[in-house]
Amino acid sequence: MTRVLCVDFGSTFTKAVLIDTEAAVNGGVLTCASVPTTVSTDVLDGYRSICESIAAEGFSPADEVLACSSAGGGLRLAVVGYENLVTAEAGHRVGLSAGAKIVHVAAGPMTTAQVAALRATRPDVILLVGGTDGGNAEVILHNGARLAKARMGAPIVVAGNVEARDDVALVLESTGRRFILTDNVLPQIGVINPDGARGAIRQMFLRHVIGGKHLSKGPRFASMVRAATPDAMLRGVETLAAATDADGADVLVFDIGGATTDVYSVISPEGEDATLRKEVVAPLWHARTVEGDLGMRWNALGVVQAARVEQLLSDTDTPERVGIQSLQTWAAGLEADPAYLPQGDDELRLDLTLARVAAVTAVRRHARPARPGDPARPLSRLAHVIGSGGVLRHSPEALQANVLRAVTGDVGGGWKVPTHARTTVDSQYLLFAAGLLADAEGHGHHVAARVARQVLTSESALRR
Repeated sequence: MTRVLCVDFGSTFTKAVLIDTEAAVNGGVLTCASVPTTVSTDVLDGYRSICESIAAEGFSPADEVLACSSAGGGLRLAVVGYENLVTAEAGHRVGLSAGAKIVHVAAGPMTTAQVAALRATRPDVILLVGGTDGGNAEVILHNGARLAKARMGAPIVVAGNVEARDDVALVLESTGRRFILTDNVLPQIGVINPDGARGAIRQMFLRHVIGGKHLSKGPRFASMVRAATPDAMLRGVETLAAATDADGADVLVFDIGGATTDVYSVISPEGEDATLRKEVVAPLWHARTVEGDLGMRWNALGVVQAARVEQLLSDTDTPERVGIQSLQTWAAGLEADPAYLPQGDDELRLDLTLARVAAVTAVRRHARPARPGDPARPLSRLAHVIGSGGVLRHSPEALQANVLRAVTGDVGGGWKVPTHARTTVDSQYLLFAAGLLADAEGHGHHVAARVARQVLTSESALRR
C-alpha cells in the first residue's frame, strides 16, 4: 500500500487528505483533516496536529507527503511588459494561471518613479515580458536594465521576445540578479503560451519564496511544498475536466476563502471560439481569476460593496433575503474578528449570504470580457459547476444548494448561464490533492484522475 498525504497550508486553515494510491474505493481517499494554520508560531505545528489526528484514527504514517501553500500571503507577482493591451495583459493572465496574486502591472519603458512604485508593492517574483518573437526588443532590454539596478531582491522570470533574451540575461547577470529564462508568453499576436512561464514561476516560488517567508524554522516545510495552492487547484480542475469526458468537459470551480474568492474554468472551445479569435491577446481556455476584495473574513466589507455595485441585495431585510444593512453589520464584525464562526441559524444565514454574493460577483468578473467590445468567456456549455471553501463544506446541503443555484441561475450577470450544468461542492477538498498528484512523479495521471472524479460522487451533487 502506498499512502500519500496531500497538505494545503492555507492562509486560514491547513487541510490534509490521506490517499491510498493503489485503492479504487472512494477514489483511494482514506480520511481528511483540518486545523487552523499556525503562522504565528511555526506553520508545521498545525501539520503535526493533523498527523496526530490521522494517527488517532488508526492510520500509519504516510509514505510520502505532497504539499502546496498560500500561507503568509501566497505568491505575490509583479508583471512588467511592453504595453498594457498586449504583453502586459498576456503576462497578467499567465501570472493568474500560475497561482499568483498580481500585486503590480507596469507597461512601457520604466521610469525611476515606476521602479519605485513596483518596489513598494513588495513582489515575491517579477515576470518580465515584452515584444512578440522577432518584434520590439527595446522595451524589454530597457526594463531588464532597470530591474538589474533596482534595489529589489525578487527573482525575475524572463518570458518575452526570445531574440532579446540573451541580452536581457547578460544585463541581469552583471548585477547578480536571480532569474530564469523561458519561452515568450506572447510569441505572436493573438497567441498566449503560458506553460513555460507558469513552470518558471513555480520554480521561483519553490526556490526562493517559500523559504523566504520564514514560516517554519527548519528546512522541512520548504522541502514538502511543491506548488502555490492556486496553481495546484487549477491543475486539479484541469485533471477533473480531462477525466470527466473523453472529449473533455467544461468545468468551473469557485473557491470562497477568507481573504479572496478564486474562480477556475477549463473550457473546450467550439465553433468560432475553436479558431483564433480576432483579439490582440487570445483568451486562456484554462483560466483562473482572483478577487482580492471578496473574502469571507479579512475582506468581508468588500463583499458588501460588491453587493451594492452588482445590485444583488435590497436595502432592508425580508423574510426571504438578508438586506444590505444587516450584511454590512455582520461583515464589519467579521473583519474585526476574522476567527469568528457563526452561532445559530440567523448568523449562518448571514454568512451564507456573504458567500452567495462573493461567489456570484467573482463568477461575473471571471465571465465578463476584459475590455468593452470583447466577447464574454463562453461558459454556457459548462457541464459542472463546483463550489469550494470552508463556508460551503461546513454548511447544510440545502444552504450549499442556494449558493450554487445563485451562480448557475445568474441571468443578470451579463454572461450566458449554463443550461445543463451539474452542481456540487468539493466537500472533502480534493481538487488541490488531485493537482498535486497530477504532477508528482511515480503515481501516474490515473491516480490524480481517480481522486478528482471523487468530487463528482459527492452526495451533495445536484442538477439545476
